[in-house]
Amino acid sequence: MLSLCFADPCDIGLKFGTIRYLAERRFVDFLILLALYMDANRNNQNYVSPKSAKVAEFLESPDWRKEWKLAESGRVPFPNFLAEAFSRRMEGQGYIYQPIYKMKEIMFPDKNWPLYRLALFSRHQLGYDYWDETLKYSDNQTEFEW
Repeated sequence: MLSLCFADPCDIGLKFGTIRYLAERRFVDFLILLALYMDANRNNQNYVSPKSAKVAEFLESPDWRKEWKLAESGRVPFPNFLAEAFSRRMEGQGYIYQPIYKMKEIMFPDKNWPLYRLALFSRHQLGYDYWDETLKYSDNQTEFEW
């Protein structure tokens, strides 16, 4: 049986170990909210601090700062670095790598600021075919009309 896990954290507090645990035990695709701008970008200075373990847990990579230094020297924005690093980690679990431009960007209403990315991770191309078809008919609803 194939399952879909939708992870909707309010920050980058999602621990990759949890994703790995589920991926190793189930046939599961993941739809993950990556809080790259509303959290990671705003808290960049806190997260790159040697005292912070948040990104290390998010990527399950204690040496992530070495990769970040290299990316930063190439002028890669912190949110883009995290998206790509997370996708590489998913690829290591057998999922098809997803570049950042394939992740659905959600913008702050009326301000044109990015908030987060919705990223689908599947081990089969058919999952992405369904995702692409879904996105064709979606809109950028950001509020409910009551």
